[in-house]
Amino acid sequence: MGAYTTNLKKLQSFKGKSFLKTCDFSLDELVTLIDFTGELKEKKKRGIPHPYLKGKNIALLFEKPSTRTRAAFSVAANDLGAFPEHFGQGDIHLGVKESTEDTAKVLGSMYDGIEFRGHHQSDVENIAQHANVPVWNGLTNEWHPTQMVADFYTLKESLGTLQGKTLTYVGDARNNVAHDLLVTGAILGVNIHIAAPESLFPHQDIQKLAETYALQSGSQILITDNIQQAVYKTDAIYTDVWFSMGEDESVQTQRINDLLPYQINEAMLVNTMNPNVIVMHCLPAFHDVHTEVGQQIYKTHGLTEMEITDAVFKGKHSVVFEQAENRLHSIKAIMAGTLGDIF
Repeated sequence: MGAYTTNLKKLQSFKGKSFLKTCDFSLDELVTLIDFTGELKEKKKRGIPHPYLKGKNIALLFEKPSTRTRAAFSVAANDLGAFPEHFGQGDIHLGVKESTEDTAKVLGSMYDGIEFRGHHQSDVENIAQHANVPVWNGLTNEWHPTQMVADFYTLKESLGTLQGKTLTYVGDARNNVAHDLLVTGAILGVNIHIAAPESLFPHQDIQKLAETYALQSGSQILITDNIQQAVYKTDAIYTDVWFSMGEDESVQTQRINDLLPYQINEAMLVNTMNPNVIVMHCLPAFHDVHTEVGQQIYKTHGLTEMEITDAVFKGKHSVVFEQAENRLHSIKAIMAGTLGDIF
């Protein structure tokens, strides 16, 4: 099957489990999922059917709106032979009229698997506890595990291996993506550098958790406000948005002032001293003014680009759209591994 051949015995350990955060799984298990992602991507490209979820019904719960996550889960379910049903913000009201536990029990009695994208990790944990079917975390305020499988698969796909590679995250490092990259990278043995203002460093408990895993895997962790030190000889640079549009304008202004030096631009790429460095972003990205949000940022702050310049975003180092596509294949691997009839 090409470069990726999954050990089915190892994949059996996922059967019937939920996928709520990467630190629920071992290095070996995460590598198995990453390799299975590659195998399913090859099958998709070659047109080889893989209906591992034939006849299954899947509930997709979205407290938070989504483009890539919803698209990836929907297409993954269809490719695997399942029937996905979407519940949007107006369709679910966890804890309002019905408790999360009661909702989980009802949906678990009707559906074979449940995806949840929302605010609180405690909600997805609660659903998993009471649904009695596999539950998949499409994003919470704390973790973004399906993104992680896609990201580290993209790293392996682009660089050939994860062994000895370094990924540097630059920008606001207090969010779920930065936290998850730090912890997941530490589990996998990937060196993780964080470049951020000290006020925006990852939370201390996340740093301690990552350090614990790094001691086991040999991952080298660097958290610093020294951008040149963090990006020097790195294999990948990764960033995310600096703020959400609901935040107060004064908060936005302060964040921009703090983070402009951490913008991914041509000068930063030169400072890596690595002509083959790749650039990653989990999207959406504010790299131009061709959106309403981009126009609002320009009118309010006078910027046409924020966390990444348009030239870099569209340039030869960018694997942003490969990374986005890989959400599909990673989610398919997670769904098939935990629920599929593949043995």
